Amino acid sequence: MASPKLNLFCTLIVLFLSIQSKVVLCSIYQVGGLAAWGIPSSSNPKVYINWATKYHGLKIGDSIFFLYPPSQDSVIQVTKASYDSCNLKDPILFMNNGNSLFNITRAGNFYFTSGADGHCAKSQKLHIFVSGNGSFVEDDEPASGPAASAPTYPTVFGAIPVQGSSAAAPLLQIPALMMAAAIALVM
Repeated sequence: MASPKLNLFCTLIVLFLSIQSKVVLCSIYQVGGLAAWGIPSSSNPKVYINWATKYHGLKIGDSIFFLYPPSQDSVIQVTKASYDSCNLKDPILFMNNGNSLFNITRAGNFYFTSGADGHCAKSQKLHIFVSGNGSFVEDDEPASGPAASAPTYPTVFGAIPVQGSSAAAPLLQIPALMMAAAIALVM
């Protein structure tokens, strides 16, 4: 039969693991699903509207991934006005490497379109809304924005995380104080 101290130690570890798992759950979603990033087909003309609706629980910390042939396409983040009019000039962000990952670091409306001429007019564009609590809202933000004479855009996506060349980091790091307390209980 296990000692009470060992039972307490096991309970503390299980409690810590359950708390830890809720804190670090973030996801990467491929835009368009298996269809990837391209001009919508005639059989699925609303692929990006449907995709945005399906992943309505996007939250801060999640990432969206655009996959496309880099020699044929790109993805740009634009303002609402540019999204509505398919204006490709002065994008907020421009990516053309074929594997574009955007990390969501704040709540708000985000507008993306293809940077290739004519693709936006053929519905290759995406609007997502991320609220602070991860809920989806259909309403667009007000059309007002920064003054045309001095455009400024907030940094809305963080950098792509880069893993160092050293050994892989552990998935779980137990704080030293908690580990010392647990060992003291067992002894």
